[in-house]
Amino acid sequence: MIKKSTLNLAVATALIGLAVGLRLLPHPANFAPVAAVAIFGGAILPRRLAIWVPLLAMAVSDLVIGFYNTMPVTWGCYALIALASSYWLKKPSVLRGTSLTMSASLFFFVVTNFSVWLWSSMYTHTWSGLILCYSLALPFFRNTALSDIIYTAALFGTYALAVKLGARLAKDSSQQKYLTPAAKP
Repeated sequence: MIKKSTLNLAVATALIGLAVGLRLLPHPANFAPVAAVAIFGGAILPRRLAIWVPLLAMAVSDLVIGFYNTMPVTWGCYALIALASSYWLKKPSVLRGTSLTMSASLFFFVVTNFSVWLWSSMYTHTWSGLILCYSLALPFFRNTALSDIIYTAALFGTYALAVKLGARLAKDSSQQKYLTPAAKP
């Protein structure tokens, strides 16, 4: 029997590897699995580990991709998404998962684009500059929301299938010992 802590570490490592790998492969802008990994990790891993999963994924992939001035805000958003998931998805459901995924996408969009407006010289620091920043970022929001929905559904769907398959295999193996003939002396 695998210990729960070993299984949690294996799941966390796989999630980090998935997020890093998919961030490093060519993909459309803002179509990445990091928020989905934060949501899924928050739902199934111990809270402290769940928060570290997206942070480590970002750290490793940003070492390769490069650092940027809004990095603390981006990383902070992912940590907060994992934290929110650890509370909101204690009792997971499709409705809770969908609402958290959409809220996470919107939260990430609002916070990260506000930080771009605030800390960069790309936009004037006026109300119209902020509106321009958000309006020019809308195409990126579409990709963020789509990737969050697709990757979150894929992670939870794969997990549900794995749990179902594991239960079936465990049931079959427990029945198997009653069906096998006794060993001959």
